[in-house]
Amino acid sequence: MEDSGTGREPNWDEASADQDPFVEFGRWYAAAEEALPSPEAMALATVGPEGRPSSRMVLLKGWDDDGFVFFTNYEGRKSKELAERPVAALMFYWEPLGRQVRIEGPVTKTSREESDAYFASRPRVSQVGAVASAQSRPIEDRATFDRQVAEVEARFAGQTIPRPAHWGGWRVTPEHFEFWQDGEFRLHDRLVYDRTPDGWSRMRLQP
Repeated sequence: MEDSGTGREPNWDEASADQDPFVEFGRWYAAAEEALPSPEAMALATVGPEGRPSSRMVLLKGWDDDGFVFFTNYEGRKSKELAERPVAALMFYWEPLGRQVRIEGPVTKTSREESDAYFASRPRVSQVGAVASAQSRPIEDRATFDRQVAEVEARFAGQTIPRPAHWGGWRVTPEHFEFWQDGEFRLHDRLVYDRTPDGWSRMRLQP
């Protein structure tokens, strides 16, 4: 693929960026909410027991100065890798804006209260699926899984579905941000923030 102009004019650089990466992320996320149907979609990268990386798309369900939260099955591959090596990388790519944000840092499980509250807010069908699925484990066919779903629906008919112990949240606490703005002819803007004992350092990277 040949290098060419993107048609997007640079509209951001370190001069206009906030000193706090969380504030800057909030600005970018607000713009993404206006431009995309699913700005919360993010790639999550983990490291397996042999040092091999793996990635998949997950959904951001909350963020603040403590970190970025997503929810999943604690017995699936991603959670097992996070439990063994509690570090992760996230990446948001907002193509209509020509922007991406990369985040790296350690992970911790969310509290029971936080996981309970989010689980209770989910559609009932999603709650049923979380109980029925042994995530990442082999299964004979789709019909078998559909039977598992039907069994859970029958078991909790007319009842509140409690959050299963194997399901909950993870929080990625950033130590590193990179904000990337697409530029004409691949002359991109890249601004990095790194956590220090005194706050955040900031530097520009070459494209």
